[in-house]
Amino acid sequence: MPELDLSLDVVDLTAALVDIASESLHEAEIADAVEQALRALPHLRVERDGHSIVASTSLGRSERVVIAGHLDTVPENGNLPSRLEGDTLWGLGTCDMKGGVAIALKLAAQLTEPVRDITFVFYEAEEIAAVHNGLGRLAREHPEWLAGDFAILMEPSNAGVEAGCQGTMRVDIRTVGERSHSARWWMGSNAIHALAPVLDTLASYAPREVEIDGLVYREGLNAVGISGGVSGNVIPDEAVVTVNFRFAPDRSEDDAFTHLQEVFEGFGLTVTDSAPGALPGLDRPAAADFVEAVGGEVGPKYGWTDVAKFTVLGVPAVNYGPGDPSFAHKADEHVPVEHLRTVHERLTRWLTP
Repeated sequence: MPELDLSLDVVDLTAALVDIASESLHEAEIADAVEQALRALPHLRVERDGHSIVASTSLGRSERVVIAGHLDTVPENGNLPSRLEGDTLWGLGTCDMKGGVAIALKLAAQLTEPVRDITFVFYEAEEIAAVHNGLGRLAREHPEWLAGDFAILMEPSNAGVEAGCQGTMRVDIRTVGERSHSARWWMGSNAIHALAPVLDTLASYAPREVEIDGLVYREGLNAVGISGGVSGNVIPDEAVVTVNFRFAPDRSEDDAFTHLQEVFEGFGLTVTDSAPGALPGLDRPAAADFVEAVGGEVGPKYGWTDVAKFTVLGVPAVNYGPGDPSFAHKADEHVPVEHLRTVHERLTRWLTP
């Protein structure tokens, strides 16, 4: 089993983590190494569930912060092992998100007397179906391990704060007609044509812009797929349009579905995928101090991340980590050395007396 030296510089520690292959569902080796390194730290209580590790301080502070990152990566694409070239570290997971994991591990080792109690969460299977997600399992089976006043998910965010996230819901809208020969079209009923009101509604839809904690979240409602048709000479008797609703975090999933029912009144909706948004919680003392410590600039997160799992537990959360997310999952994945050092230094300053 590889050993992790938490006294390494944050760049070298990131490289060491990258060089431990950990494709989703194959995180045993890296989880073992992380657990071993954390159990050597007497100021932390360490728990394990599957290949997810939770380590926490118990200093009786008035606030508790959760710092989380996933251990898994997408499959290798000719980008292992890591390599350092100038001011850039290249390799699978450098950006998504072993750079963030390295920073969290450094903080876990260094901060024996932080100003806030800290729970560090290193979890498995984020890159695949939600049923395997280690953070989701911890939330269901050990919610007390994730309790806190504020959470930081160290997803790549260009070393800037992205607060909360929008929710997402996909629904299928199905229309039914009657088949006939297209030469005798009047003897049938065209299900594709019956989708016209749905498409008109989508084209004219005016999405909300919602301000929460000073951040503006812009909703969106869009067709992302359409299917129908039997053959070139048959009037189709069934058609489906798939609609994706990206909703602001002030709506629950039930609220989002109710809204879609109102927008598409008269049509049946089948939910095929849904995940809640996450409130930013920037009015919390820990969050306000955090924003000030890391530069004072915050943007909304328009995509969906695992911060939403913290909202379900009543813990406001932000995304804050090194790396440009547009390079995640790419063969040329990399992280700037400056991002690694900046995020590490700012979090250290925020959490140090």
